[in-house]
Amino acid sequence: MPNLFPIRTRIFLAGLLGLLGAGCTTLTASEPESATGFAPRPVHRAEQFMVAAANPHAVRTGVEILRRGGSAVDAAIAVQLVLNLVEPQSSGVGGGGFMLHWQAGARRLSSYDGRESAPQSARPEMFLDAGGTPMRRRAAARGGRAVAVPGLLRMFEAAHRDHGRLPWHDLFLPAIRLAERGFAVSPRLHGLLRRASRLGQFPAAARYFLDSKGNPWPVGYLLTNRAFAETLRLLARGGAKAFYTGPLARNIAAAVGDDLNEPGTLDPADLAAYRAKRRKVPCATYRRHKVCSMGPPSSGGLTIAMILGLLEGFDLRRLDPGEPKAIHLFAEASRLAYADRAAYMADPDLSVVPATRLLDPAYLDRRRRQIDPARSMGRAAPGLSGTGPTSGAAPESPSTTHISIVDRAGNAVALTSSINYAFGSYVSVGGFLLNNHMLDFDFTPARNGRATINRVEPGKRPRSSMAPTMVFDSEGRLKLVLGSPGGSNIIPYVAQAILGVLDWDLELADVVAAPHYAAHNRPATYLEAGTSLAPLKPALEALGHKIKFRSMTSGLHIISRDDDRWVGAADPRREGRAMGD
Repeated sequence: MPNLFPIRTRIFLAGLLGLLGAGCTTLTASEPESATGFAPRPVHRAEQFMVAAANPHAVRTGVEILRRGGSAVDAAIAVQLVLNLVEPQSSGVGGGGFMLHWQAGARRLSSYDGRESAPQSARPEMFLDAGGTPMRRRAAARGGRAVAVPGLLRMFEAAHRDHGRLPWHDLFLPAIRLAERGFAVSPRLHGLLRRASRLGQFPAAARYFLDSKGNPWPVGYLLTNRAFAETLRLLARGGAKAFYTGPLARNIAAAVGDDLNEPGTLDPADLAAYRAKRRKVPCATYRRHKVCSMGPPSSGGLTIAMILGLLEGFDLRRLDPGEPKAIHLFAEASRLAYADRAAYMADPDLSVVPATRLLDPAYLDRRRRQIDPARSMGRAAPGLSGTGPTSGAAPESPSTTHISIVDRAGNAVALTSSINYAFGSYVSVGGFLLNNHMLDFDFTPARNGRATINRVEPGKRPRSSMAPTMVFDSEGRLKLVLGSPGGSNIIPYVAQAILGVLDWDLELADVVAAPHYAAHNRPATYLEAGTSLAPLKPALEALGHKIKFRSMTSGLHIISRDDDRWVGAADPRREGRAMGD
C-alpha cells in the first residue's frame, strides 16, 4: 500500500479522524475511558526540570516542589497524592505501583516494587463458583473480595528514604490544601462517574461522589474531601506506618470485611506485614540505545524488551508507522512476546522467571525466524523448552496513571500506579478508594493438570503490565522518561512510543498522539477506533489478521532530552499536561 502522505500529515489526519469518530466508541466496564480525538498538544520545553502527569493540579504541585529544591522523588510523591484527590478513579494510596529512579550523579538506575499483594487468607480457588467455574471478572470486580493489600505508601517511604530532599511532611501539604479548598470536577471525572452504575451500592463512596439523588456531581462542581485531608495529615505526621498499623489499618480491614456486596478477608496483619521491594532493572539494547523498565512482578519491562529485540532484525526506518507492514511486524512480534509473558512471567518471589533466557539474543533470533513478513501466525506458542507452569488471561484495566519527572540535578522518576478498574473496588475508607487488583490474578488455578503461574496464592503479587521506562543513548545519557496507563495495552503503548522516537524520529507531540495498534496473542489484532488506521483493515486482513476496533485510551507522559533542554509531552486522550522551568 503506497504511502500517500508524510508521517506528520497522517498523524494530524489521525487526530482529525479521532475527533470525527469519537461519538461512536463503545465503552465497557473494564475500559471506561473513550478517545475523544487527539490532535497533538504543544510540548513544553524547559532548561532546569520537567513534570508530566495526568492532571494540571498535580503537575503544578510537582513544579512547586521542584522550585523549592525538592528531588524527583519528592515531586513524584506530592504529584501522586494530588492525583489521588483529583483523579480518584485511577490511582492512590489504596493501590500500588512501580517506580524507576535515575540518580544522575552516580549514574545509577534503581526500581521500587509497590505492587499490591494477596491477603494471607487468599486461596487459588477463591474466584471459582460452587461448580468450579471461574467467576466473570465484572461480577468479581466490586467489593471487598477484590481488594489486595495496598503497597504505594511503603514504596514511597523506601524511595524517599533513599532519594528525598524535602521533609516527608511537606510533600502532603499541597494535597491537604486542595482537599480542603476543593477542586472543580473535570469532564473526564464526571463522565466516568456517570458510567459507574453500581457506585450507589457502596455508601461511603456514594456519599462523596454522588448528590442526594444519586447523580454524579456536575462538571465544575467544587468538590472537597475533608476525610482525605484528615488521612493525609495522619500520614504526614506518622509516615507510612500510620497507614499499615493502628486505627487506619483497622478501618481498612473493617471496610473490606464489612462490605455487603462481596466481603473480603484482608486482615490488619496483612497490612502490617507488607513491605515494598527493590528489584533488578531489566535493560536491553535497541538501535544502540539502552531501554530499561520494570521487572517482575510486572511483565511490562521484559515484554517490551522482547518486542523491541524481535523487531531489531527488521529495518523499520524504511517503513512508515502507519502502514500495514509496520503494524503487521509489530503485531507478530507482540504475539511471540505475549506468549512468553503468559507462560513465564509472574511474582518472582514465588515463581522462577527466566528473564535472562527470554532476552538472550540467540533466543530472540530463533523466535524472530517465526515471523513471516507476508502472513500472520495467528497464535504463538511459548518458546522455551520444558513444561513449566501454564497461564491464561488475566485482563488488566486501563484506569491507571503515569508520572514522568526530571529534577534540577538531572535525577529522574518514572512512576506508574493504579487502583485497577475505574474507582477500584468501590470500597472507600478515609476519603480514598481501595483497589481491586486481586482481579489481576488468573482465576483458574490449574490447566491440563498444571498449576497456572499467575494463580492466586497467599502473599503473592499479581502480574502487571505497568512499564515505567527510561531510555539512554549510546553514551549513557538519559534520553527518555516515559510510561502510560492502559492495562495490558501499556506494553504496546510504551513500545510504540519508543519506536516513534528511535526509529521514526517523530516529534514528541506526534509520538503521544499517534494512533495505536496491539496484538495480545489472541485471535484479534486491535486497531484504535476512530483513527486513520480504519482504512488499513482490508490490507491487514489480507495478511491474515482478524481486525477489531476498540478504544485505546493511553495516557502517555514523556520527557525527552533535546540538546540542553528537557521536552515534555502529555497524551491528548486524557487531561494531562507537561510543565517545567
